[in-house]
Amino acid sequence: PSSFAEDVAHYADAGCDALEVWLTKLENHLDKHSAADTRKLLADRGMTLAAAAYQGGLLLSQGEQRKAHYDHFRKRLDLCQQFGIKTMVVVADFVDKIDETALNRAIVSLTQAAQWAAGFDVTLALEFRGKNTFCASLDTAIAMVQTCGEPNVGVNLDVFHYYTGPSKFEDFAHLTVDRLAHVQIADL
Repeated sequence: PSSFAEDVAHYADAGCDALEVWLTKLENHLDKHSAADTRKLLADRGMTLAAAAYQGGLLLSQGEQRKAHYDHFRKRLDLCQQFGIKTMVVVADFVDKIDETALNRAIVSLTQAAQWAAGFDVTLALEFRGKNTFCASLDTAIAMVQTCGEPNVGVNLDVFHYYTGPSKFEDFAHLTVDRLAHVQIADL
């Protein structure tokens, strides 16, 4: 429930010099504060923004919904560029079930999103979510990233989702260092 400014203060007070920013908090902060003031806040506390979380709606949306998600994505990529954020976490869309057509659409969409992000010098970190019906495990995220083939797309390894979902230890055999984009640690 804390604000962006409170997060910056709390992380700095705890001895951290970087944080993964919740994009909505940064957007809300920028409604009332300039980008220059925000950069000063970060500099004064010795903080950098290591990653941005998160963007959804990119992989399966269609029509007007897709346009709205991609417009929002472009604005967030601009924020990443303005604040030197090199990694953005992307989550798979929520669906009841996935078929081959939707899976192919998701791969094409991830590829397009990566190409956009490359223009902003941003790496996309695809997050799997253990309870989802689509992209619920580490092996699925690895397969999507590899099939996408863009150099600025990797896996977001969220330890919580790894342990609470269907992922297996053997999945790590397929995760290479160059495809590990970001790690989120949970206190399980």
